[in-house]
Amino acid sequence: MINEFWQDESGFVVSAELVLIATILILGLIVGLSSIQHAIVSELNDIGDAAGNANQSYWYTGFSKEKDDNNGFSAYTRGSAARDENDDCDNDQCEIACDDPVNEGPKL
Repeated sequence: MINEFWQDESGFVVSAELVLIATILILGLIVGLSSIQHAIVSELNDIGDAAGNANQSYWYTGFSKEKDDNNGFSAYTRGSAARDENDDCDNDQCEIACDDPVNEGPKL
């Protein structure tokens, strides 16, 4: 009887082992997915910094054609200009993730 019990591979022991293995795998997946999320956020932040560092200022002059009798313009277009200013989150000026932990406030 002891020998049969020792060689028995079905029952609670195997189920407990499977639950333990599944729990460890799920915890590992959560940690791994969290690491992937932080890596993706970091790379997207780098792309945003690259776009923010690009100088997006521009200007162009207008042009015109005077009439043959010097009585005004037969066609003209105005020039335009824009100057790039720093935005709020250019060059990592604001933090997107990983805030410091904060205690809960009082229950009202």
